[in-house]
Amino acid sequence: MNKFIIDQPSLDSYFRGIVLFGKNAATYKFALSKSLIELSSKGTDFISLEDLALPFIKYTNEHVLNGNKQITSNSSKYFDAFEKYNSNACDIDEMIKLTISNPFQNVIDRFHNVNSSELDKKFYEVTTKNNTKGIILTDNLFLINENSSLENLFIETEARWKLVENAWSLNINPSMLSVSYDESDNSLFINENSLGKRIDITSCRDALNGYQRGKCFYCGTAISVDPGSDNLCDVDHFIAHTVQSHIPEDLNINGVWNLVLSCKNCNRGTNGKFARLPVSDPYLEKLYNRNEYFILSHHPLRETLINQTGKSPGCRLSFIKTMYSLGLQYLLATWNPSIIYNSKNI
Repeated sequence: MNKFIIDQPSLDSYFRGIVLFGKNAATYKFALSKSLIELSSKGTDFISLEDLALPFIKYTNEHVLNGNKQITSNSSKYFDAFEKYNSNACDIDEMIKLTISNPFQNVIDRFHNVNSSELDKKFYEVTTKNNTKGIILTDNLFLINENSSLENLFIETEARWKLVENAWSLNINPSMLSVSYDESDNSLFINENSLGKRIDITSCRDALNGYQRGKCFYCGTAISVDPGSDNLCDVDHFIAHTVQSHIPEDLNINGVWNLVLSCKNCNRGTNGKFARLPVSDPYLEKLYNRNEYFILSHHPLRETLINQTGKSPGCRLSFIKTMYSLGLQYLLATWNPSIIYNSKNI
């Protein structure tokens, strides 16, 4: 049995990932998330765009009335229309038409896109029924309510929405904010260090290169640790540093155990890893073996790695699998390099 088989994220993790990690230029995604949760409780699967627009408008208007920014641009025909709507200068039918022709043209098709990848778990499908355009809710949404609680996701979505709109109003990058749900006391919390700022690491290149032998950890192409080289490698977080804001502080994503040397193309090129998680096969085992290499060879990093990952091989294996699973719960999307060179010696 493959000891590196990883449990897949739960359905509510997928929904939560959409709320937390989908790209935001406007708050449409949050309004759609809350609308889907509300409509799923009615027990019907097909929802016309007109019926979907009603809760979407309701939830959007609640936030418009708070006075915070709902879009990154300076003006928006859609959000500006709420001023007329709230002063009775236009009616609900006009708002429904505008919702279908404006935000729905963007958010409906892009809702399931996270970290530049289309999720394989969908909560609705776009369809037409009796010449009426709409969506069909999938079983995945109903299963969440059976196995956990859509109410918790509703609360988290609202909290995330408030954070983003306040961040825009305060001119703070919302991707640096994070909300987590604590099941032990049913609370939502923000880590004090939830800005999740990546630490620029350069001093450990030489040490890490002792294992990688001048090869990219992912694709095997030649890399350099010479600061003056055009081919200078990147120090990459195997599990993206953005995960740190969602896990306990003592589970250190910036630890040496999670750092590898990568060519620039794999780390941040056209098909770069960015905030995605390397596929577990072969990279999780490769990372584990790299750490064991340092420990068993009594490398200067030995004690640091033992303190970070565990005192025995079994503990270290359990630790790295747990951390990978946590990363997958939040990042959802996995990644493979486009080209793999001869990397047998890595």
